[in-house]
Parts: sequence; C-alpha cells; structure tokens
Amino acid sequence: MLLRPLREADATRTYYGLTAVSAFAFALCFTLNLVFQYRVIGLDPFQMVLVGTVLEATTFLFEVPTGVVADLVSRRLSVIIGFLLTGLAFVVEGGIATFAAALLGNVVWGIGYTFVSGALQAWITDEVGPEHVSPVFTRGVQVDLVASLVGILGAGALGLVALRVPVIVSGVAFVALAVALLLVMPERSFEPTPRGDRETFAHLRAQFLAGLRVARRRPVVRALLVVSLLAGLASEVFDRLWRVRLIESFSLPDLAGGDEALAFTAIALVGTVVSLGASLASSRWLPRRIVEQHPAIPVAAGTALEVMAVAGVAVLGSLWLVLGCVWLRGASQAFTGPIEDAWLNRHLDPATRATVLSMNGQADAIGQVAGGPPLGALASRTSIPVALLVASVVQAPAVAALLSVRNVPPRPSDEPLEAVRQE
Repeated sequence: MLLRPLREADATRTYYGLTAVSAFAFALCFTLNLVFQYRVIGLDPFQMVLVGTVLEATTFLFEVPTGVVADLVSRRLSVIIGFLLTGLAFVVEGGIATFAAALLGNVVWGIGYTFVSGALQAWITDEVGPEHVSPVFTRGVQVDLVASLVGILGAGALGLVALRVPVIVSGVAFVALAVALLLVMPERSFEPTPRGDRETFAHLRAQFLAGLRVARRRPVVRALLVVSLLAGLASEVFDRLWRVRLIESFSLPDLAGGDEALAFTAIALVGTVVSLGASLASSRWLPRRIVEQHPAIPVAAGTALEVMAVAGVAVLGSLWLVLGCVWLRGASQAFTGPIEDAWLNRHLDPATRATVLSMNGQADAIGQVAGGPPLGALASRTSIPVALLVASVVQAPAVAALLSVRNVPPRPSDEPLEAVRQE
C-alpha cells in the first residue's frame, strides 16, 4: 500500500482535493497559531522568533536528504510522509502547548514540508504531462485561495472554543489527508531520477558558486539577491511579532466584540482580500511598458512602502493605522512579487536560471535564520516596537539597491552553466 494505492483515483482530481484540504488545514492552523503561542504557551518575543528560525533552519538543512525519497523511491510516498509529519507536528504543538513542544513541532513540520516541497509539483507533472500541467497549476491556485478563506473562517469559529483547537484540528486534518492519499493517490509515471540530475549537497554547493559568478556579472541579479537577503533579515521578527504588538499595545473591543479569535480572523480575511487586489493590480492594471522597461520603479516603490509599513507598525499609536500598515505590507509584497520575478528572469539565460532562482530563495532563508534571533532578543530586552523599527532600518537599503539598477537593460549571457561553474 505504501507504493500502490488500494483504489487509484484520477490524478488531477486528487491534486485539487489535496490542495483544497492542505490549504484549508494550513489556514486553520496559522490564522491564530501565533496568538496561541503567545496566549496559551506563553512564549516571549525571543522564543516566538526562535521557533520560526528553527523552522527555517530545518527546511534549509533537510531539503536535500528528504529529496532522496522523491527522487529514488516514490514522489507519492514522499508527499504522504510529508503530510503525515505535518499533521503530527501540529497535534504535538497544540496538544502539549509548551515551548519544547513548539520547537519539536516546528522541526517535525519543517522536515514534513521538505518531503512535500518539489515532490508534489513533480508528481502531478509526471501524471498529467508537462504539456498539460500549466492549467492544472492555475486551477490549483484558485482552489488554494478559496480553501484558505474557508480555513480562516473555520479558525475563527474553532478559536472561540479554545485557541489550541484549530491547531489540533488542522493536525488531524493533515493526518486524515495522508491516510486518504495512501488509499487513492495514483502514481503511474514515476521514474527514478538519474544520478547526475539528483540534488546533493555537492550539487547545491556548485549551484551556489555558479550563482555567485552570475551575480558578479549581472548588476540586476546582484541587486535582487541583496534585496532578498535584506528582506529575510527583517521579515522573521515582523511575521512573528506584529500580532503580539497589537495584543500588548491595543485593546480590540471594536473588532468582533473584543474576542481575539474573531478579531484576528477578521484581520486575516481583510489582509487576504487586500493582497489579492494588489496582486491583480500588478498583473492586470499596471501598464506593461512600466513592467517590462522600468521594473525597478514599481519594485522600489513597493519595497519602500513595505519598509514604511513596518516602521508604522512600530511607532504609530492608533490601532487602525497599525492595521493599515500590516495590510499595506502584505499588499506591497503581493504587488512587487510578480514584477520582481519577471525582472529577474529576464536577466537570466536558461542555463543558469534554475541555479540563480534557487540561490535567491536561499538568500531569503539565510537572512531569516541570521536576522531572526538577534532581533527577537532585542524585542525581549527592549520592546517589540524597537525591534520592528530596527527591522525597517535593516531593510531600507534594499530601496537604494533597486534604484541603482533601474536603467540596466536585460543582457542574458550565452555562456553555458558549466563554463560559469568552472571559471
């Protein structure tokens, strides 16, 4: 049963189903998870940031080892293991509700995430074929969004019972999903990855060095790597502590009658809608001439708004102004993300594209691991507003880095990847 289901379902329908359940369960857990960690477990700011840093470090370290299962044994099995570990992690954190349980839960979830990451996309691509997978991914994004909204509402309802309940129910949902996939998830087209194409630590090292050489030649690539690193340095403390900033500094009587579960559910719903609108504005309403010829201008403007939003959360004394800054930051990221991705890709040739894109993600992760604990400790020793203000200052140079390359035209290199690696 581990490698073959009892009854094979249609692959595309299975993909939509697992996307819906996982998106629902993630929203169910994370809408109120940080409020749960603060209120129920009693974590201080440093501990909350440390939990997130442990998660980032775990995913970074286990991406290659867990990929062996997807490459050599079964992508289906890798996905099932990942969802099972994710569910167990959430049940442990919500059920035991201690700092040690939160750390353990995030380690287990980080490992589970790496089992799913890449394997799920590779599985559905194998099953439906590369030429047919694009509309499946597009519909999957739509399914994910709808299920996430339902999960946010579910978190608010279950949070009225107790803040740990949506975390535990989310874990149970992931375990049930893993069992269901074990019974019905098909895998008809899997072939083990050839040795030369497998991800290894030596391969990652070669990718990293090749990416550095590309960045040295391309000012835009270099600038965007710096932007990702600075964003990572600043983001962990904000992502973990903005809710605590609201709880400690403001009362919430005007939001859903003062109940924190409903209040943060409403905040999450508004934030999702605002970010969706910003994403639509970026992809449909912004003139294509600006996106294609002057991408640095909207990306720099969005990054500047993000920096100001973080500073606003730190220093403003009005609840609604602070909430506006929280939503503005999310909208800025949704607005600039697609433009930045397209801009970076235009400055890469096919031989080095995957290498540099992977390195860009690694720069963000390294930034989060390096920046999270110091800023979390600063928040515990001084205050959350001070740590957030420092985070905004740390990220501010990203705006200058973007503007410094606003007039650099795309110049993809024709050099093969091996030439770049061996230089």
